[in-house]
Amino acid sequence: SSWVDFQPRPFLDMTFDKDPCAYFAAGKVKASTLSLTVLVVIEMLNAFNALSEDGSLIQMPPWTNPWLILACMGSILVHFVILYVPFLAKTFAVCPLDWHDWVLVMAFSFPVI
Repeated sequence: SSWVDFQPRPFLDMTFDKDPCAYFAAGKVKASTLSLTVLVVIEMLNAFNALSEDGSLIQMPPWTNPWLILACMGSILVHFVILYVPFLAKTFAVCPLDWHDWVLVMAFSFPVI
């Protein structure tokens, strides 16, 4: 195998002429956003696991506690607002996630059930 003309895909459109060190920090915001989002979703799913002492969310229907559903939906909604409102995203140092990222978040979060 050869590395001739190798260029990493995500960085093709980025220019780092003024700050060459930015190359190493470009993915930091995305990685921390993904980590935070996985943590938020895991905690919301874990809250549903508290519906029963010995059963998981698969065995216990979530609608037995509508207030918990409302609270979790509210938390996820606040997280969405922070991610997709530019002023808030900049304030919290996060970036919007695309659907590929959300698939990844769900893949890492659902095993908690």
